[in-house]
Amino acid sequence: MNKRIDNVLDVKGLLCPEPVMMLHQMVKKMAAGDVVEVQATDPSTSRDIPKFCLFLGHELLSHTETDGVFYYTIRLLERE
Repeated sequence: MNKRIDNVLDVKGLLCPEPVMMLHQMVKKMAAGDVVEVQATDPSTSRDIPKFCLFLGHELLSHTETDGVFYYTIRLLERE
């Protein structure tokens, strides 16, 4: 797995829909192929972030949970 992380989005303490909205804003500023790590505490992100990736075509590289914090590593799709 690619260990490179270009950006970290800390949305711990925020509730749906804020984590996904903030991820969407960050993605708009990133380049194709960049990798972002999202750190969240809202359990609904386990459903919302994978769906976000599927819907927009981004690659969910990993999804783990440690001590109530959910970590998502996402590679942005290639831009047209």
